[in-house]
Amino acid sequence: MAWLHITAPGRGAVPTARSWCECGHDRSAVGTARVLALIDAHAAHRDRCPLRTPQEGRAAA
Repeated sequence: MAWLHITAPGRGAVPTARSWCECGHDRSAVGTARVLALIDAHAAHRDRCPLRTPQEGRAAA
């Protein structure tokens, strides 16, 4: 449901990444620091994605 694509072509090259999900989440990043932040954001999204975390019954829990 959620995908992360990272391109780091080699030494001295600028890495890029894209994180997207069937729920509509779609983010991209350019540069080492931003790509690393996107990786963290992607992992966090997987934990709270409405498609992976059913909302029905959550209030009762």
